[in-house]
Amino acid sequence: MTEDRTNELANAGTKKGGKEVSNRELKSDVFTTLFSKPENAAKLYTALSGEEAAPEEIQITTLDGVLFLARKNDLGFTVKGRMLVISEHQSTVNENMPLRSVLYYGRTMEKLLQDRNLYREKRLPIPTPEFYMFYNGTKEMPEEKVLKLSDGYIAKTQEPMLELKVKMVNINLPTGHRLLQDCLPLYEYSWFIERIRTYLQSDDMDRDTAVTLAVQDSVREGIFADFVREHGTEVQNMLYTQFNMDDALEVRYEEGVEDGIEQGMERGERRLLVHQVCGKLQKGEAPEKIAEDLLTDREEVDRICRAYEECGPEEAAVLARLEE
Repeated sequence: MTEDRTNELANAGTKKGGKEVSNRELKSDVFTTLFSKPENAAKLYTALSGEEAAPEEIQITTLDGVLFLARKNDLGFTVKGRMLVISEHQSTVNENMPLRSVLYYGRTMEKLLQDRNLYREKRLPIPTPEFYMFYNGTKEMPEEKVLKLSDGYIAKTQEPMLELKVKMVNINLPTGHRLLQDCLPLYEYSWFIERIRTYLQSDDMDRDTAVTLAVQDSVREGIFADFVREHGTEVQNMLYTQFNMDDALEVRYEEGVEDGIEQGMERGERRLLVHQVCGKLQKGEAPEKIAEDLLTDREEVDRICRAYEECGPEEAAVLARLEE
């Protein structure tokens, strides 16, 4: 890499009032961008399953902005008859990940089976789903933990008819998890995040400077360097957005803020509901039938219907009206 190119990476960002600011509009984060490359997804699959996979066997199925609209931190891909859904978290471990994964799975299957007749007699073959959450936060967590959908059920049953498990894996570098040994891209990513956090421990170090120094270290030490070279200043922009979003989520968690229908659903989940309701309204379905079909609170469906009548069929406009 030339000296000019290295300086460009080190000095990324714009100045506003003498303070460095960054692009908050990017949709993807570093983790998703890294493992959306088939060659890296194949290495990750091999590390998780112990079964070799070639890049050409990977089909990326990541959905845009389903769980979080501010950034895309969820990865989905199919390989060898399996569908892996992986979410990366750097703030707190979200106990609602099994519920979020149910929603994500439904949308993904909708995408994969969009032109197939679900009502025909012959069984449709579907990929076997696996759900993972890679934790890279600062709070102490075990190496692994399993989160279950049934843990959130109000009425507990011995054998719930619907279960979904999410395997949480702590990928912080000090844990030494075997995945870090078996998957080089994952190790390099964790090394990079760890280097940023090391710089942040300095009292006089701001986040933007910590990211810039980590990028310089990456280039100099040849760790995560290929990714940095390929994506240039975009790496820093993605990281600025990523760390700011994680801070916001952590503050909300620590303050005990709980989202529900009364306060407004988590924005990603609401977007999914708006998408479903608007689609059914365009087909002429009545609100009561929509609520029944979607197993959704009628009052929430009525609110979306009113916004739809006021704003028209554009989902973004409907969502914006609901959040006013």
